[in-house]
Amino acid sequence: MSIDLTGSTILVTGVTGQVATPMALRLAESATVLGAARFSNPAKREELEAGGVSCITMDLEAGDVAAIPEGIDYVLNFAVAKTNDWNRDLDANAGGVLSLMERVAGAKAFVHCSSTAVYKPMGHHVFTEEGPYGDNHGVWEFLRTYSTSKIAAETAVRWAAKRFDLPTTIARLSVPYGDNGGWPAIHLEMMLNGSKIPVHTDDPSTYHPIHEDDIVGMVPGLLGAAGVPATTLNWGGTDPVSVEEWCSYMAEICGLEVAFEKTDATIDSVMVDLSRLHERVGATTVGWRDGLRRMIEARHPELLHAP
Repeated sequence: MSIDLTGSTILVTGVTGQVATPMALRLAESATVLGAARFSNPAKREELEAGGVSCITMDLEAGDVAAIPEGIDYVLNFAVAKTNDWNRDLDANAGGVLSLMERVAGAKAFVHCSSTAVYKPMGHHVFTEEGPYGDNHGVWEFLRTYSTSKIAAETAVRWAAKRFDLPTTIARLSVPYGDNGGWPAIHLEMMLNGSKIPVHTDDPSTYHPIHEDDIVGMVPGLLGAAGVPATTLNWGGTDPVSVEEWCSYMAEICGLEVAFEKTDATIDSVMVDLSRLHERVGATTVGWRDGLRRMIEARHPELLHAP
């Protein structure tokens, strides 16, 4: 079931992030959108408010959710702490989401954005939602708390959904990208400055990139799939695509050179079974080649229109 969000009041947390910003701006075209974050960057707040998003200050690490008003219809939780401090990140990601869900317990549905980073590194295994947890991102020193924090947050969300009788979907997002950036956009910048692209020694390094248009487009379905106990869904683009494939494609259409460096110091493949997502929400519509071309057009149009 897909929810008609027209005229509803939607809270988007983590609204200053790569994924949540375009989502909030798009939803604000037909709904009342409240965007919650710490707003350490005033320019970001100005951008969102100019696009029709009403901004409120929230600090999940401190459990400060008092600014969230009554009367929220739907909640999209994209807040995530990645300070690399274990106590701070666990407090914010697990403890913070409990404070949030208690505050919005009267909402019609709650979507928690998790990550396929919760899965145990297992090479080219295809994970269902029942797949084993593990520290997938711990190999990256700058994200050493990430996978564990995401696992802890899922545990908190499942408990809170039952405790507050709040219909909930846990959506494990793969690789988001689009005009607002993403991992492929970082790879493009690396090619432009001549850096090698790290790929896992157990190549190819395969994921399910999903364009921001599909992320926004699937929100009504994710809300419609919410339940008590919480519904858990893998969330990614229909086609599995490797880093090697998407970088080679970008290099080809931009006239760039690409070089790969095999290493164990990068994340392993995470391929997921999307059967449950397709059954409950539907399939993605933006093909990865078209999506990457559009991303490049938005971020580096000169690469596609060079004389």
